[in-house]
Amino acid sequence: MKRITITTFILATSTAIAQPPEWAQDAIWYQIFVERFYNGDHSNDPTPHDMDGTYPGTIPTDWQLSRWTSDWYQPDTYFKHLDNTKDFLGNPVNTFDQKTSLRRYGGDLQGVLEKMDYIQSLGVNAIYFNPLNDAPSLHKYDARHWRHIDRNFGPDPIGDAKIFKEEDPADATSWQWTAADKLFLKVINEAHQRNIKVILDYSFNHTGHTFWAWQDVLKNQQSSSYADWYWVQQFDNPQTATNEFSYRGWFGVFDLPEIRETEYIDHADRIVPAEGNIYSEAAKQHIFNVTSRWLDPNGDGDPSDGVDGFRLDVAAEVPFGFWREYRQHVKSINPDAYLVGEVWWEKWPDQLLDPAPFLQGDVFDAVMNYRWYRSARRLFARNTPYITPSEFVKQLTQQDSTVDSVYRYANMNMSASHDTPRLVTSLANNAKYKVDAKALQDKHYIIHKPDDSVYADARLLLIHQFTYIGAPQIWAGDEMGMWGSDDPHTRKPLIWPEMQFDDEARHPLDMKRPTSPVSFDHELNKLYQQLANFRRNSSVLRQGSLIWNEVNDDKGLLSYTRFINNKTLLIAFNLSEQEQVIEAANAANLLLTENDATLIDTTLSLPARSAAIVTLQDYSTKN
Repeated sequence: MKRITITTFILATSTAIAQPPEWAQDAIWYQIFVERFYNGDHSNDPTPHDMDGTYPGTIPTDWQLSRWTSDWYQPDTYFKHLDNTKDFLGNPVNTFDQKTSLRRYGGDLQGVLEKMDYIQSLGVNAIYFNPLNDAPSLHKYDARHWRHIDRNFGPDPIGDAKIFKEEDPADATSWQWTAADKLFLKVINEAHQRNIKVILDYSFNHTGHTFWAWQDVLKNQQSSSYADWYWVQQFDNPQTATNEFSYRGWFGVFDLPEIRETEYIDHADRIVPAEGNIYSEAAKQHIFNVTSRWLDPNGDGDPSDGVDGFRLDVAAEVPFGFWREYRQHVKSINPDAYLVGEVWWEKWPDQLLDPAPFLQGDVFDAVMNYRWYRSARRLFARNTPYITPSEFVKQLTQQDSTVDSVYRYANMNMSASHDTPRLVTSLANNAKYKVDAKALQDKHYIIHKPDDSVYADARLLLIHQFTYIGAPQIWAGDEMGMWGSDDPHTRKPLIWPEMQFDDEARHPLDMKRPTSPVSFDHELNKLYQQLANFRRNSSVLRQGSLIWNEVNDDKGLLSYTRFINNKTLLIAFNLSEQEQVIEAANAANLLLTENDATLIDTTLSLPARSAAIVTLQDYSTKN
């Protein structure tokens, strides 16, 4: 039996601040996009006034909240009034995807509180919230205010907006606690009472165009106190009839003006991590003040009432100098805080960034491990650009070779997110990862509910995800059986079991498609619960070493062992269409099986497309 051992490397530094928090390797992440999670309070639902400044820039007079349980692809009644309008950049608004930017469903923090029992029952112990900062969009990456929770996520939007106006945004001593802020503190407390960690998503690379400092720049131009916060290329000359004002937005996006760094790096061709810092000390201090606010809300030196870390958006586009200072600031408040960076593409669509420069003990504790998922997708799905078990092992071994083990165990192993197709939709489509991943880009892209074989593939991938090195992540809704193509269709309202949903029958291009009944998948949900609780109760899976065992391309077999302190698990997959048998020396018990694998003595029989987890006894790594 061929064995390949994962190699570990010496840390760049051994100081405590360089280490990820110990709890990171034990985390099972649940990613929540609040606007689409659950509407627990209808009194705070968004209004056109709350959305002022959102894409595309026009809100029809008959706009209304979207019905949670409607067919996702059924146009809202006001969509027709967007025809012949133009967005911020003067582009016509004519596609279904553009128009969905105006949809709001009313998900809020009260909804999270009401579903906390469900979250706990799922077995997860860490929540990653997409941005909660006040913003006009549905996604909240276009901040109006970093320092406050979005007005529509709390119980008093009007009162919160009044508080915003009473404060001096640049003076942290003037900041108050809004009703939404206080409700989020309640969410944190409720999660902590259940031993669930909480991290917040922030994008310090840019703000929204309704951000308070940017609005001052627009008004006062070079006389603004915040003129050096942004990449302003030219200010307006009031002596001319032409408005010469120009600036850099994130990847050219008009409503996301970029924060200025000490050196401009053009990321248009590829993402190149670079040294440098944020240019304005005042901008940097504002970020630090916002960060302190959520790490230790009452400022008493005890961070137990605050968030447990941050997910940092487009992190590779922000210079290392800033991140090093940011890490020092965060760890000075809470040494046990977790910093995970979105380190994704080097050059789309083929090259993913090597995260090693970010995982040296001075920047992040972990990255969002999209590299693992891209390889796993190609192994476990039957109709993607397939790779063999040996190529899979080669890819993961190469990925792991540049990163010390302490960071690999802390990495957030992504399966899907708000920025990618949902897991089953990703597996169903024969395409490169995240390339032409929706009907608008490829009219043949599968947008309906995948067939049973795809869900079977997903179950095998999940068993690997929850038994591999790194902290598994769940994009809320995947565990319910949801499907959906790339943004915006990965952001459908969650399909709670008590709700009755319309069938999904429309196509955004008015093409024929299968009708898909929409309902909660109890069997898939049960598997997620089993895997989460299994991992939570297994030090072997959370902390153990890994050896690749059976790697057989001809038979479609892959197996590995995880071991720690004389405890050993064998995880085996048969990815072929025929039954296969492998020897499981020292086998003790069959703990979990997918598709009815059997263990007789030391012989493990794996039916076609199946998996098994087996405990071993008297195991020695010298075998």
